Amino acid sequence: MTGAGEHWSRRRLTPAIYEAAAAREPIARLGGRVLWGADVRPMYASFAEVGGLPQGGAVLDVPCGGGVAFRGVPPGAGLRYVAADLSPFMLGRARAEAARRGLDAAFARVSVDRLPFVEAAFDLVVTYNGLHCLPGPAAAVAEMARVLRPGGTLRGSAVVTGAGVRQDALVALLRRTGDFGEPGSAADLRAWLEAAGLRAGAVTVTGALACFSAVKPG
Repeated sequence: MTGAGEHWSRRRLTPAIYEAAAAREPIARLGGRVLWGADVRPMYASFAEVGGLPQGGAVLDVPCGGGVAFRGVPPGAGLRYVAADLSPFMLGRARAEAARRGLDAAFARVSVDRLPFVEAAFDLVVTYNGLHCLPGPAAAVAEMARVLRPGGTLRGSAVVTGAGVRQDALVALLRRTGDFGEPGSAADLRAWLEAAGLRAGAVTVTGALACFSAVKPG
């Protein structure tokens, strides 16, 4: 992957700032409201769904960042949890967070548009605040759908365009700095999900943040 994805794989400061804010929900709430006009509480509520699988369920968390979604997995959940990211720095942060929480997870350095997993390998794929950083989000969604089993769910969040002049200006700035790839609108997000063969359920937009869930038919 080139562009913003590779940019994030090399950077440390920007990912560290993001991860530090994401790990502290009150700070994330303030930042979401100020920067994006968004209420991030639905995203944090979505983390709890990660731990809702029965024992033995398989989860792919990509890009996992520093492991913010780990908070949704209770101790002893018995899940096969794979945390994947292109950034070695963020994978190191995620390993430390998993150890702190007692989460038994496997870690993989991967490019989201070329996942090294067989088809139908996971019951749940989660992707929080990653799609807008990618140069090809539609291809990434297609790859996530490929590794989902029939009946499995893709769940996540992403910054979207079209929320307002100020938010779109910030998106444009972050694209120029290389921190964002090719984010789309909420309608684009739904189109990516449907083009990947998923049945798009809720796509809830608050400010410039969209939280979404989609199921692979079968």
